Amino acid sequence: MTQQPIREIIIVGGGTAGWMSAAALSRFLPRQQTRIRLVESEAIGTVGVGEATIPTIQSFNAMLGIDEDAFVAATGATFKLGIRFTDWRKRGETYFHPFGRFGHDMEGMDFHKLFLKLARQNRCADIWQYAPSAVAAAAGKFERPHSPAKTPFDHLSYAFHFDASRYAQFLRQYAEEHGAERVEGKITHVTTHSETGFVDQLTLADGQTLSADLFIDCSGFRGLLIEGTLETGYEDWSHWLPCDRAVALPTQNVGKPVPYTHATAREAGWQWHIPLQHRTGNGLVYSSRYMDDDRAEALLLSNLNGQPLSSPRKLSFTTGRRKSLWNRNVVAIGLSGGFLEPLESTSIHLIQTGIAKLIALFPDKRFLPVEMAEYNRLMRNAYDGVRDFIILHYHATQRNDSPFWDHVRTMSVPDTLTHKMELFRSKGRFFRFEDELFSTPNWVAVFLGQGIVPEELDQFVDALDDDKLAHSFEEMRQLIRQNVARMPDQSEFIRLHCAAPEG
Repeated sequence: MTQQPIREIIIVGGGTAGWMSAAALSRFLPRQQTRIRLVESEAIGTVGVGEATIPTIQSFNAMLGIDEDAFVAATGATFKLGIRFTDWRKRGETYFHPFGRFGHDMEGMDFHKLFLKLARQNRCADIWQYAPSAVAAAAGKFERPHSPAKTPFDHLSYAFHFDASRYAQFLRQYAEEHGAERVEGKITHVTTHSETGFVDQLTLADGQTLSADLFIDCSGFRGLLIEGTLETGYEDWSHWLPCDRAVALPTQNVGKPVPYTHATAREAGWQWHIPLQHRTGNGLVYSSRYMDDDRAEALLLSNLNGQPLSSPRKLSFTTGRRKSLWNRNVVAIGLSGGFLEPLESTSIHLIQTGIAKLIALFPDKRFLPVEMAEYNRLMRNAYDGVRDFIILHYHATQRNDSPFWDHVRTMSVPDTLTHKMELFRSKGRFFRFEDELFSTPNWVAVFLGQGIVPEELDQFVDALDDDKLAHSFEEMRQLIRQNVARMPDQSEFIRLHCAAPEG
């Protein structure tokens, strides 16, 4: 059967999701054959308040051939080595979720199992001392990995903090240089085909009409096409993730920006601290069931380090995802497809995942059901896996000092998460599902940080000599410390390689 190639693509909405989609599609689709237009209105703002990311963003930028120093400078970015969690398990306690590995496995045994064996004997340091990214973050250091690395511990796994609006502008320039077109206008009407139900035409406020074969909905929470037109349906997860509000504002920097995100648990949610080169992003995510808006704003304002640069901005949301992210000839990417609060900085990753899966399953005009079904299966798995990981942070707590924390501590959780928790709690075992985002070191960091410690250990760990194991651990710890000591401060690294223009 002769293929019927997609010739016209319309992306509804700009912002991070829209321009990431435009940049990627314009990079890989031949401009002579496929027209890509992005419709956005300057009268409609974007949600972006400053973004923290995870290491997968490097793959997206590299796929586009973007120079990393140019990207960092253009977006006012800093480097991110992980997340510091304060007061999550108990008030007064802190742990770190580093990017990358803990130590290295030995004799086929997972590092964390060997660590737990020595920890029971008090023969090793805390687990964070064996994670290069955690040690470098604590010291305020940063350096890109050497190629080739001299030791396994030279490698820092990293992501970025950046200004979301600047990133969108950066990608807009890239997309337009690769043939994508921007159309200014507010969509006032959507027409669907009378027989297929496919989206057929958009009408703008100025009377202009636009048609396409494929529509990508990047219209934010409202989901103009995927929900407003096609009524796809939404799976509400607020019974597991009750936070439904956020208040955010930027402040002046105080001191050197640290190379990590700081997430501090509060009485009915948590506060973020995201340092950029030119400012610091701050916000409070909270549950309106347990805290009103005025109290949330006052709590945020009373816990700032620098002078505010604007008035607080308030957001409302419902955690969850669309029942299908691809419906007929509409694919929802970004907030239009679902929302998981920014606790583990996964929003941009889920945009990236949606784009990558769309490219891998790119349709022709037949829109084969098997391709749509596979896309929806993969994206449901992606969202569900992130959902469980975020729920873990709330549920695995010993806090009972407020109604909010008492609720999340005692609530029922998805069976998929219960299974992971029970498997780890029994003998420290973890198995990754398909192409699940978070791997063993990620889960181990949060399990141990939140106080989930295995009751027993695999008997196979007893096959290793305790003295040799302790010696190897100390060598690892010292090597990591020595490597980090040689690294420059993050601020110095940025000054030398990728400082944002002043002004």
